[in-house]
Amino acid sequence: MTSSQKPKKQDLPPTAWAVLGLLSFPGERTGYELKKWADSSLRFFYWSPAISQIYAELRRLEELGYASSERSGPEEARAKRRYAITGAGRAALAGWAADTAEAGPPVLKHGLLLRIWLGHLAEPERLRAMVTEHQEHTRAELAAVREAMAHAAEVPDWAFPALALRWSERQHLAELELAEALLSDIAVLEASGTHPGPEVEGTGQGGGDAPTAG
Repeated sequence: MTSSQKPKKQDLPPTAWAVLGLLSFPGERTGYELKKWADSSLRFFYWSPAISQIYAELRRLEELGYASSERSGPEEARAKRRYAITGAGRAALAGWAADTAEAGPPVLKHGLLLRIWLGHLAEPERLRAMVTEHQEHTRAELAAVREAMAHAAEVPDWAFPALALRWSERQHLAELELAEALLSDIAVLEASGTHPGPEVEGTGQGGGDAPTAG
């Protein structure tokens, strides 16, 4: 691949930058090790690429000269390929990370709230159960975040990943508070008698305007 054929930094997908970011910390790592680290860090505030995506991006990064790899020798029972970031890769990553124009606003896709939005099709008991299940899942994720924070605190080179994990801890705590408030809101709505309950097929409400301006 010639230099003219190499894609500009903005042509790389976020997954490529995430994988290169995992390589930017000291040490060489296998694709499996990168996946384990993504599962215990990135997924708490961004997302964790699939193992197939990680290997695909590692191949792309090698082709660009942003990463290098070396296969283990006969001293290991099972051959492994370990990857490291190159100088060119570190420079490109630093440039991408400093470009705030590419960060964009955070995207919220809340599966629970989509179902709450459709609450007129469900019984209040089911809505409360969904919120309670969400709280249980959030508490489990919070425990995982704190475990990752404790591990990161032991490694001086992971000071900034530790900051991101601390933000994730606060976000999970806020999510639990929001869920409690949502349960209260459902109770108030039910007590007021304005909850319509699930509609019977073919008995939709009249064609009123949408509850938003415009």
